Amino acid sequence: MGPESKKTASRHTTETETGTHTFEVIGYTFKKGIGISNSIQSGTFTIGGSDWCIRIYPDGFANTREYVAIYLVHLSMNANVRASYRLSLVNQTTGLSDILCSETIATEFNSFNTLSLCALIERSKLESKSAGYIVNNGLIIECNVTVIKESQVLDITRGLDIEVPPSDLPEHFAKLLVEEESADVTFSVGREKIPAHKIVLATRSPVFKAELYGQTKERRPHDVTVDDMQPQVFKALLRFIYTDSLPDWDEPDVGEYCGITRHLLVAADRYAMDRLKFLCARLLVKYLDAETVATTLVLADQHNCDRLKEVCIEFMTYSGEMDAVVATQGYANLKRTSPSILVDVLEKISRHCKK
Repeated sequence: MGPESKKTASRHTTETETGTHTFEVIGYTFKKGIGISNSIQSGTFTIGGSDWCIRIYPDGFANTREYVAIYLVHLSMNANVRASYRLSLVNQTTGLSDILCSETIATEFNSFNTLSLCALIERSKLESKSAGYIVNNGLIIECNVTVIKESQVLDITRGLDIEVPPSDLPEHFAKLLVEEESADVTFSVGREKIPAHKIVLATRSPVFKAELYGQTKERRPHDVTVDDMQPQVFKALLRFIYTDSLPDWDEPDVGEYCGITRHLLVAADRYAMDRLKFLCARLLVKYLDAETVATTLVLADQHNCDRLKEVCIEFMTYSGEMDAVVATQGYANLKRTSPSILVDVLEKISRHCKK
């Protein structure tokens, strides 16, 4: 198969907000004669984050004496907005709305900027009884406004993909280990019998592979005795083999936890499982202190953990806790079992002190 082609996509979206305001004028005839360019005004209404109102000029505006002028007014200060609109008169006889003027293409409004095309209706037509616009001396105007809000470009690549759940392979293998189904080898560790699956162990460890499959068919073991290892440690080893993770121990104290981890590092070295060795080494570094550093250094030297060994020597050199280290049993063991390493430590400390 060739390399996968990368697919990307984006989408430009423009949001709008639409609202309708109904302005009812009661006592319309009482407003006649207020004078040209004098108006009555609706309450303020908000659409799309902007404030608006409707103004009616019963005696006309400027040179529109023969007409009643109706304006939509943008009231928001220091704000530009684009909007489309529709102004209508309600026929109170039929209940229907008759459009006076409309603009479907968004028009830009500035602060206190009215529409360039207001609604004009002949006064005689508006006041005709047959028109049905004025009933009981009342007039109803409807204004519909659609405000164009901010546009944005969205990355919709995720929408073109299918989300895949995380791998549940470790869960299945953990279940295989716990339920012991089809187990074909049993390990005797201490006083416990621990079933397992040869093929899984051989896949993860060359030592297990040689031990379980390297002999003739007739002599391939079904029962294996493991000496010098605690059952708890062997179970942790199997847990890692099956799931690539360590068990969740019930919050042992630091000393107990470090002890288990040291034994597990030894097991990892015994079965040639380098990733587990590195994981154990990292855990031991996390709890490194004056009490544990010498013991951990001996362990690192005996099981070829070069980086762990370096970290222990650096701790002893730069921590300033050498007096406390010397007082530990681990340091006594270090002097007895690995004097050459101790020489390296002391020489490095000496060089550091001379700087």
